[in-house]
Amino acid sequence: MVSARLMFRTYSTLGRALAAVPEPVALGVARAVGDVLHQVRHESRRNVERNLRRVVGHDLDQASVDRWSRRAFRAYARYWVEGARLPSTSRQEVLQRFVVVDGFEHLVEGMASGNGVVLALPHVGSWEYGGTFLAAVGYPMTSVAERLEPPELFDYFVDQRAAMGLTIVPLDQSSGGAVMRTLRDGGLVGLLCDRDLLGNGIDVEFFGEKTTMPAGPATLAMRTGATLLTAAVYSGPGQEHHAVVGGPIDLTRSASLRCDVSRVTQDIADRFESLIRRAPEQWHVFQPLWSADRDEVRS
Repeated sequence: MVSARLMFRTYSTLGRALAAVPEPVALGVARAVGDVLHQVRHESRRNVERNLRRVVGHDLDQASVDRWSRRAFRAYARYWVEGARLPSTSRQEVLQRFVVVDGFEHLVEGMASGNGVVLALPHVGSWEYGGTFLAAVGYPMTSVAERLEPPELFDYFVDQRAAMGLTIVPLDQSSGGAVMRTLRDGGLVGLLCDRDLLGNGIDVEFFGEKTTMPAGPATLAMRTGATLLTAAVYSGPGQEHHAVVGGPIDLTRSASLRCDVSRVTQDIADRFESLIRRAPEQWHVFQPLWSADRDEVRS
């Protein structure tokens, strides 16, 4: 209990401090912390290197892999710093820094249909920055997140995201009903879905190897008639951010629901490959992702 309270106080204190200091100082801290974590988090670093080799190339020499993984840790530290500062960042500043949204018309058209939009997202760049931008232009987003321990820490993150214009639903037995209601009301649901957290996902081929991805985005869209899109938000260069939104995924029924969900989930995986290749160092996955890596860790 003491350690849980200490964790909450540490996160909340750091969050307030990062929001209060000048931005160049906060980003300098992020870069330094990223470099330190790159040196001391050995298992996370090995996982990042395995993942990056799938994206950038298996034939990379170790020096190149080291450079890519260091950039990945720096990008992840920047992601946390930006997230800490976003609740106190003005709407106007967010709009100014969002320089382009390639394919934004797909989101506008999907929302105009009245059946809602499911936005399938990889852990790339800063999805919270994208959610804050969408709220600022009139498209507030609902998302699902794992519960954290202690509960005070989870509540802290939920409150922070609420200040950004994001509604967070905890991942539990009731989360499916909550996002279904959002879609039936014509709303926007954003789901991070390049990691199969529950271990019961759909088999897909991803960067040439087998893994699994959650069935949720495809299932939700097919059951509600919502438009299904993929998107990613990238940080940089400098203070700028930009997003890429893909066109609607074909949800035409052609077989059983299970078969159609498998097909659509593979479509999502294929699109994620393209989004991740745009900025591999901004892909924040520090866990074993492919079946072969999971088996190696368990053995």
